[in-house]
Amino acid sequence: MPHRLADGRNRLADLMARYRQRVDFLTIRLEESEGTDIYLRGDRVETLTEERAIGAQIRACYKGGWGLATCNDLDDLEDRIGEAIAAARMVGTETTTIAPVTPVEGVYRLPLTGTDPRHVPLAEKKALCDRYNHILCDADPRIATTSVRYGDVTQRVTLATSDGTLVEQVWSDLEARFAATARSGELVQTGRETTGSRSAFEDFRDLDDRVRAAAERATHALSIPPVTGGTYTVVIDPILTGLFVHEAFGHLSEADMAYENPDLLEVMSFGRRFGPPELQIFDGAAPTGHRGSYAIDDEGTPATTTQLIRDGILVGRLHSRETAGKLGEQPTGNARCLDYQYSPIVRMTNTWIERGTTPVADLIRDVDRGIYARNWLGGMTNGEMFTFSAGEAWTIRNGKLTDPVRDVTLSGNVFKTLANIEAIADDFYWDESGGCGKGGQNGLPVGCGGPSLRIRDAIVGGEAD
Repeated sequence: MPHRLADGRNRLADLMARYRQRVDFLTIRLEESEGTDIYLRGDRVETLTEERAIGAQIRACYKGGWGLATCNDLDDLEDRIGEAIAAARMVGTETTTIAPVTPVEGVYRLPLTGTDPRHVPLAEKKALCDRYNHILCDADPRIATTSVRYGDVTQRVTLATSDGTLVEQVWSDLEARFAATARSGELVQTGRETTGSRSAFEDFRDLDDRVRAAAERATHALSIPPVTGGTYTVVIDPILTGLFVHEAFGHLSEADMAYENPDLLEVMSFGRRFGPPELQIFDGAAPTGHRGSYAIDDEGTPATTTQLIRDGILVGRLHSRETAGKLGEQPTGNARCLDYQYSPIVRMTNTWIERGTTPVADLIRDVDRGIYARNWLGGMTNGEMFTFSAGEAWTIRNGKLTDPVRDVTLSGNVFKTLANIEAIADDFYWDESGGCGKGGQNGLPVGCGGPSLRIRDAIVGGEAD
């Protein structure tokens, strides 16, 4: 990685001392990054790049108004600071409400456990992607299209704030996505597999079985019947639990959504019961080793673990320093930006439902008529409503798994679904494949986790009976 920012902390300290008095709150972020992006679609190479970038972000707040400026040339840094300050002073008309935090100083590096992706040649990464693409293509003659995407990025971020924080953070993040689409006449089915890591390139060297399984799920789905739509007792695996808690509940816990929407703030009021007494939901960057983990957020707030639901009751939400100030609550260290080109907003980090006490086998044992669903194909949320597609599913009859079915979508209202959780299993799985999107900042690394769940009266989409 280039070392133009080697003296970044000293320079930021000098600049902050000169400009901090002109506004109510000021942050200066210096960032350098380098990474790889490979995208194969069938036998075509759509993307094959190695990139290095350097840039700066300045945020200024004055009388509640914000100014933002960015640059790629650090020689322009002082001019951009002036622009951000001028913009904030131009639009500010109210009162700045930035919740205080204790200033911190230091260097924080998330250590790798194996090979640094920067030390792996591009040709070797490309050859690995080719191998996985051949596995997808060769799995079955009915495979019509395939895609393989690999990406890694190493970032070094130096952040100074006007209230005394001066920190440097360094981490590497890796992600891979595989998809195969099978066709039989007019019927088309897709299998997907995703994985991510902040540990080592070795985590991506031996994925043959997982890649092959994605293609096999696509071809197998061509020969099984669609599910009959209706209301069922549904058992979901930990991967779907993680997706559900992130997409359906986690975004509603982000405080910028609440203070901008009084109706949602009323719904998400502390002390309200949302689930059974054994339901515990958390979010936090403090747990180490996950893709949403870090030491300090992008406003200078130390990472925390925030309990959102305790014993089924809402007790917390996720904050930036501004949302915490406006709602009179404590910052939680959830202000994040994708890179220096974007302003930090309230984002999840690692979000999970704590494991329960029900043995996994007992989730199905007393279900007369239901659906067991695992893995995911996709999904969407709209406020408190959600729809997710399962990667695989089976019917449950008289306490046993029976026939496989396809085209299983789970939909409903998140609050009703939480209230309908009947049992929380004693298993648990962290899914590190997440890339979260919000406010135009797509692909922010996150972690999701949870146990298997049994949910009564779940709406399952499919063919009419």
